[in-house]
Amino acid sequence: MWGTRRAVRLALATSLLLFSAARAWSADPLPSWNAGASKQAILEFVNEVILEDSPNFVPARERIAVFDNDGTLWAEQPMYVQLAFALDRVKALAPGHPEWKTKPPFSAVLSGDLKALAASGEKGILELVMATHAGITTDEFAMVVAAWLDNARHPRFHRPYTEVVYQPMLELLRYLREKGFKTYIVSGGGIDFMRTFSEKVYGVPPEQVIGSSILTQYEMRDGKPVLLRLPKVDFIDDKAGKPVGIEKFIGRRPLLAFGNSDGDQQMLEWTGAGRGLRLMGLVHHTDDKREYAYDRKSDFGRLDKALDEAIAKGWVVVDMQKDWKKIFAFEP
Repeated sequence: MWGTRRAVRLALATSLLLFSAARAWSADPLPSWNAGASKQAILEFVNEVILEDSPNFVPARERIAVFDNDGTLWAEQPMYVQLAFALDRVKALAPGHPEWKTKPPFSAVLSGDLKALAASGEKGILELVMATHAGITTDEFAMVVAAWLDNARHPRFHRPYTEVVYQPMLELLRYLREKGFKTYIVSGGGIDFMRTFSEKVYGVPPEQVIGSSILTQYEMRDGKPVLLRLPKVDFIDDKAGKPVGIEKFIGRRPLLAFGNSDGDQQMLEWTGAGRGLRLMGLVHHTDDKREYAYDRKSDFGRLDKALDEAIAKGWVVVDMQKDWKKIFAFEP
């Protein structure tokens, strides 16, 4: 009898312990973040701006949060995802362009000479983008991107690129929206490229995506209106272009901004220059085992001057290795 009672009490105690642990887990809005200065700074900032009796209270209509995409929300190594898309498009379109076999930078792509491609610089990359992203309608482009994302795989993780996204940042996006924030993507990537997956992957609707764009032109085809993508740059949403894009398309200075590279420096500076409490954050890639480790000398996502400024001004610098329990949802 005594043994039975003891077993019952033990079972009840165990159940209570598990229940308490489950409640604690569910109460944590950022479960993939380790306890530390970065997580604490985010939680304290959000509490300060949402509590009505706080001196730093901000009405929900003014709670704007902006995020870079490449390297901030999903992996940008070993190359930007949109660049991988452009390279695959060159190969797919090559049969209709025999001149590409001997014409740089297309010849570098077709021969697999990535060093020659890198040597072509921004001019060469832009030429590739113009050739592979223009000449079709916006609807056609969206279908091409969606089909590519369904089939393309990350070369290291062997998963769709839309799965190689950072679980801690997905939690942060969700947490901010639960607290009345409106979340935007502000990226140097193509606006129409990102809009094909932003809502499904990040919960960010296409109208809240700001990115680089090429010119489009209204036309009638077979009695139906279309928007044709032209091989000409319209807007580059990178570096100093990011604050310009924020002002142009949002019209409010953000309360919170997150990036990961020197391309985000001006966006964070612009955010920090506003009145009242603000939070500026950088994702620092320090984990070469679970993801990649890179910063000051990287060809993609170089973090140099912005890192120095972050340290000097006390911005939140998220150390991927130390601050994140889990980087990707597919991790064990």
